[in-house]
Amino acid sequence: QVRLAESGGGLVQPGGSLRLSCAASGNIFSVNSMAWYRQAPGKQRELVAVIVSGGTNYLNSVKGRFTITNNNAKNTVWLQMNSLLPEDTAVYYCQMEITTDALTIGYWGQGTQVTVSS
Repeated sequence: QVRLAESGGGLVQPGGSLRLSCAASGNIFSVNSMAWYRQAPGKQRELVAVIVSGGTNYLNSVKGRFTITNNNAKNTVWLQMNSLLPEDTAVYYCQMEITTDALTIGYWGQGTQVTVSS
């Protein structure tokens, strides 16, 4: 079984910073991609950032403020969030495409709350 454990969420004032972390454990043959999604109240879930062998991609509204990094050897991905805005408030979810034995499927973290407020 595969499990993704998230941490790093919390309450921060506008302009502040936060760093999210996500680590996968279990029967992992390989990790094909790592990503961060978020979902605000009353809004649809959206892709925030993704990292693959070809590079990284970001949601337009977070470009220049957020940075996704990873360590494939440790099956870990981070999201550094700077210059946070109230509109960044959401539950953030880690997601990874993981191959286990003969199957490759998406796995999700439990979600971590990020609240940006004064």
